Amino acid sequence: MSDSIPTHDAIIASENATRPEPVVITKGVPEPTDTLYCEDLQVGQQWLSPWRVISANDVRTFSHLTGDFDPLHGDESGVEDDFPKSPFGRPVAHGLLGLSILAGLSTEFPRAATLALVSVDNWSFDNPVFFDERVRVVTSVESTEAHGRRAAKITWHRQLVSDDGRTLQQGKFVTLVASNKRYRRQPR
Repeated sequence: MSDSIPTHDAIIASENATRPEPVVITKGVPEPTDTLYCEDLQVGQQWLSPWRVISANDVRTFSHLTGDFDPLHGDESGVEDDFPKSPFGRPVAHGLLGLSILAGLSTEFPRAATLALVSVDNWSFDNPVFFDERVRVVTSVESTEAHGRRAAKITWHRQLVSDDGRTLQQGKFVTLVASNKRYRRQPR
């Protein structure tokens, strides 16, 4: 597999619904099902999450949760013909719903010993997310920086991509990730 982001033809779908196996696309990367500490993370490592479909019901639920009932996201009837035409020709999911799904999918792929989310930087909403769109997250380590004696600040580049190869959203998440030293008990 090449170092570039694979197209949908090169991605292997998971059969395990409870904890799907991701595709690791960088050689020598630790297993994503293991908890990774800052010492395990190196610039250039890259992971793919499993696929997830963003449904009309997800959009309605997000509207109720946030109070965002903009007509771009449809109405309560759920019948697409009743939606006002958006600039995209059909209703779209909330951009922040896509970002939230990205955040959720990327917490396990890879599973890092995250202590805190520090920032979301340079986020761009590149393409709309349509109802029933199948998406996944491409995560790569962009930089690591020591943060005290028992943690590091990790900058991740994350992309929400559709199964037709479009980048829907992308940007940087900066998190504090624990060192494995943090969890080792030192004899007194």
